[in-house]
Amino acid sequence: MSAQLEVGTFTVGPFAENAYIVRKQGSTRALLVDPGAEAPRLIDAVSTLGLQIEAILVTHTHVDHIGAVAALAQHTGAPVYCPELEREDLATGITLLGEVTPHEPEFVLSGGEQLELADLEISVLFTPGHSPGHLTYAIPEAQALFSGDVLFHGSVGRTDLPGGDWPTLLTSIAQLIDAYPPQTRVHPGHMSITTLGRERETNPFLSDLRAPAPR
Repeated sequence: MSAQLEVGTFTVGPFAENAYIVRKQGSTRALLVDPGAEAPRLIDAVSTLGLQIEAILVTHTHVDHIGAVAALAQHTGAPVYCPELEREDLATGITLLGEVTPHEPEFVLSGGEQLELADLEISVLFTPGHSPGHLTYAIPEAQALFSGDVLFHGSVGRTDLPGGDWPTLLTSIAQLIDAYPPQTRVHPGHMSITTLGRERETNPFLSDLRAPAPR
């Protein structure tokens, strides 16, 4: 039987970044994914819902995804999981596009890890291309991905920033499409929720993935 998720989406900050509160349906144990800004709003939501945040998961360390990490970690006492290749950004608070309050992550991840947090089994996937250490968090039982800035509804993460690379990003997206069913819901770092199948069939940036194999 698949897990039923309750996902609260909070679009925060000047970059309209999506922060997520994730839990099993009816549970008070939850995860926080990419708290990018507006710490008081996110703290209020956690308190209003009466949740225990068991972990803060970071997909990558661009300023719009980690701006509220330190405040939420301090408020909730939850450990922070961060890409190993981008640990220094969070630890120093000096990021590509601006400075944030620093926080030394309690755990660093490189992809391939299996986590059990908030009664959820989470697969950590290495999905570089938008940033060097970018991670995607998959909850296969619930057919859900938290993709950061890898894949969006009708778009993909930009690759013109330092550390970005288009062929690498396309490979990361292809791996997600190959690994998970088309109905898998994609909770992106910006814009609206979509599915892998929808993006595979309609996303204009993924036309190469739809091309027929050469004979």
